[in-house]
Amino acid sequence: MSQQQISLPAKLINGGIAGIVGVTCVFPIDLAKTRLQNQRKGQQVYKNLMDCLIKTVRSEGYFGMYRDVGAAVNLTLVTPEKAIKLAANDLFRHHLAKDGKGLTVFKEMLAGCGAGMCQVIITTPMEMLKIQLQDAGRLAAQQRMPGILASNKLAPTNAVLSRSYNVVPSSSARAVSATQIAKELLHTKGIQGLYKGLGATLMRDVPFSIVYFPLFANLNRLGKQSEDDVAPFYWSFVSGCVAGSTAAVAVNPCDVVKTRLQSLSKGANEETYSGVLDCVNKIMKREGPSAFLKGAGCRALVIAPLFGIAQVMYFVGVGEFILGQSPFNILSP
Repeated sequence: MSQQQISLPAKLINGGIAGIVGVTCVFPIDLAKTRLQNQRKGQQVYKNLMDCLIKTVRSEGYFGMYRDVGAAVNLTLVTPEKAIKLAANDLFRHHLAKDGKGLTVFKEMLAGCGAGMCQVIITTPMEMLKIQLQDAGRLAAQQRMPGILASNKLAPTNAVLSRSYNVVPSSSARAVSATQIAKELLHTKGIQGLYKGLGATLMRDVPFSIVYFPLFANLNRLGKQSEDDVAPFYWSFVSGCVAGSTAAVAVNPCDVVKTRLQSLSKGANEETYSGVLDCVNKIMKREGPSAFLKGAGCRALVIAPLFGIAQVMYFVGVGEFILGQSPFNILSP
């Protein structure tokens, strides 16, 4: 099989569109995942995914589930994040292939590793800002709970973050935007403030990509009639869902650690962490091993359609169509 040339701009467009469409579809579940992961033992505000979504709608309205959608975090950062991840994997696979021959599983894992390392440039600040906004409702709900309100031991990092969590029981308190939080972090801590939890993000995203991309490639290959053929539309979608959910659950412990480290404001009696090892030790000691699986189901539900949609974008060839390189594959005979 001859080695195909890839169009990096088309791949970036495909990844960006996939990110916007996918995140818009699954963001409410992602919000529930963040809030469930940040709950401490004995201070549960939400029982499960459905309970979290129902309480969010009741207290914050339907659009409360889309906290920060439309702001800088998702509209600005999710596009390059997904574009870099998916395009980088294609680029690494292209350069690791020799004479057009198929890649070994090790080389597929190596390409995935490279993609995971590239994406954290965008992922870390995106997750940092997103988590502050997503967790705001949980902290506000915790403040209203009997027994926890009396403790009232919130420790916001600064005034802007305090307002974003509505920790002040005032009718004038209102949420701030991701842009305001980003400016405050840059002003007080510099660029490293946005990259807090970088190590934990690498621990999550690199293994995820190492598992996801080879698994998807091999599952998708099963749907091809021949080596030169293209897998059917639905097969690529299902392969993306299965590979995404599998990789998501596999790295969920790292996602829990990352979420805890990047949460700047704490609820009543919630501990702080000095780093990855300190976080792991405290979670294990105070909450047990099961805490590392918090939000695993939510994360699987988020990642499965997100990457299924991403593979659909690749199959359809939106980027290639926009650049005039080819028609939509779904319309092709």
